[in-house]
Amino acid sequence: MRADTPVQYLKGVGPKTAEKFARLGVATVEDLLGLYPRRYVDYSNPAPVAAAPFDTDTVVKAAVYSKRGAVRLPGGRTMVQVLAGDDSAGLSLTWFNTHFAADSLQVGEEYFFEGRVRGTLTRREMTNPTVRTPAQVEKTPLAPVYPQTEGLGSGQIARCVARALEEAEPLEEILPPEFLTRFKLPGRWQALQDIHRPASMAAAAAARRRLVFDELFTLQLGLGLLRSRGAAKASAVMEPADLGPFWSSLPFSPTGAQRRAAGEICGDMTKTAPMNRLLQGDVGSGKTLVAAAAVYTAYKNGWQSALMAPTEILAAQHAETLHKLLGSFGVRVALLTGGMKAAARRTALAAIAAGEADLVVGTHAVIGEGVQFKALGLAVVDEQHRFGVRQRGLLAGKAAQPHVLVMSATPIPRTLALLVYGDLDISVLDELPPGRKAIKTYAVGGEKRKAMYGFLEKQIAAGRQVYIVCPLVEESEGQNTEELAAVTTYYTEVAKALLPGRRVGLMHGRLKAKEKAAVMEDFKAGRLDALVSTTVIEVGVDVPGATVMVIENAERYGLSALHQLRGRVGRGAAESFCILVSDHPGEGVRDRLRFLCSTQDGFAIAKYDLEHRGPGDFFGDRQHGLPTLQLASLTTDTRTLAAAHASAAELLEADPALTAPEHRALAGQVQRLFGRTTFN
Repeated sequence: MRADTPVQYLKGVGPKTAEKFARLGVATVEDLLGLYPRRYVDYSNPAPVAAAPFDTDTVVKAAVYSKRGAVRLPGGRTMVQVLAGDDSAGLSLTWFNTHFAADSLQVGEEYFFEGRVRGTLTRREMTNPTVRTPAQVEKTPLAPVYPQTEGLGSGQIARCVARALEEAEPLEEILPPEFLTRFKLPGRWQALQDIHRPASMAAAAAARRRLVFDELFTLQLGLGLLRSRGAAKASAVMEPADLGPFWSSLPFSPTGAQRRAAGEICGDMTKTAPMNRLLQGDVGSGKTLVAAAAVYTAYKNGWQSALMAPTEILAAQHAETLHKLLGSFGVRVALLTGGMKAAARRTALAAIAAGEADLVVGTHAVIGEGVQFKALGLAVVDEQHRFGVRQRGLLAGKAAQPHVLVMSATPIPRTLALLVYGDLDISVLDELPPGRKAIKTYAVGGEKRKAMYGFLEKQIAAGRQVYIVCPLVEESEGQNTEELAAVTTYYTEVAKALLPGRRVGLMHGRLKAKEKAAVMEDFKAGRLDALVSTTVIEVGVDVPGATVMVIENAERYGLSALHQLRGRVGRGAAESFCILVSDHPGEGVRDRLRFLCSTQDGFAIAKYDLEHRGPGDFFGDRQHGLPTLQLASLTTDTRTLAAAHASAAELLEADPALTAPEHRALAGQVQRLFGRTTFN
């Protein structure tokens, strides 16, 4: 069976189970072998029954003393009980609604039972334990536990993986032999065998080290190929532009960091190779002003610019801000979003194609079909973590080798950024504009909600405005119905009830673009006192009159996401506040929220989040294009990441496009990791 065989043709799978596997990202046999265990249950070292810890997944070895037949309970459930034990204590085993495991047990025989021990010191019990025979444990002492989905449990996945390992052709080796020797790595097929069916934890660790290296190595190769894609001559080589008139036109003085970053960016735009640069700055550090300086340089050289933002609200705000900054110099700004009416869209497209729009600001509509630029020289992507490599590649594809600037307010440590954004040069805004005040941040329990609303009432009475971000819920497919129900219920039953007589607005993802724009315009204009919203307001929205940010169920967010939300206030001269509401009892959650209350430093917050939660906030669901890492951790596997980075650079120096025959399989793996991203 080939690696690219659809998983449905594996014995025991079929079309219906294949649909469930698809929810886990598994389409082929190779995908299935890349669905790695989350952990292992170690049956080789069982605990004595008396010493088994309570309420912890544990393996015990016990002999069966007696069995009782199935008993039907009220409500239709069935119960089967077995009494077992060892020399240290007895153990009562109970199965509900399943008697197959109990039926196979023989009185007097020993078995391994895995589950959670409950009860008392003298009476110990397990409910619905997993059972394994000594022969099974001898063959597979470490049982893999896989990520599951509805209707597809870990045991079934394990059986399918085992069958794939037996029936599939060994996957081709992708690493050069010298790398295997240098880093003492097992072969690829051996690593796959050992990650799924390890004979020992040492074998599992060696397999993981090899497969982590594969992930990070192919990631670095892909980013290196993206960088080399821009090595050709830029289509828009520009002359240096004097930024003096631009700086002088501002009603305030730019920070030193803004001047430095603008100098680096505009300097890149005068080189023969196209710019590929990341502008990284904390919330409120003034990235838009730096982007405006780059647009000004492009305009002075006769080139068009495009700026792509993740939401229509933010795109409209950018268009307004950039018009104020650049309109006096003659820069014509066009807005292009998916929610535009057909006539307005046709007008905008005609202006873009004719070169009558010097700057096009929009959402992903900017990279859509039918958008033709006359002379695109600069492409700017705002909030890089919302788009990723593929989307900015599509934007850059609107011209032959334009300069590309990507901006992110999600700060990560510079050394990590150099490795993860390996195809980009990096500029950092490490100063906040003068006058930005620290936002007072407090963590409170839900029992203080009424008192908190009393504080909100006082703020509103003083002429201030308030954001209230509703509990975050998992997005359901298609219509986000759960999120809509959560936000509308909170709006009617909590916010309006506790702010009687105040003008409270509602914002959520199901509103049409025109409706969202109207709500935001009302809020910005002061026609609303409070805005109840989902996280649609997280990025970039600027309302100087808003001084309080309330975040319900704050424990459900990463610290960096909370910091982003907090950054929506504190934009005017008045003192501002952020209130984190959480009833979560976990000490770890309280520690995280206390840490956020203690600092305003986005880089320190990002470092803390990476160390305590992993890289999901930066490179997880929101990355949209940067490959998802199955095993590797960007925080704990930093040494392997550095080795992979150096090895990728070494290989690309010898074979810049990975066209050598011996690198064919490796090139295919890179292409597969990056999905539809192209490297030509």
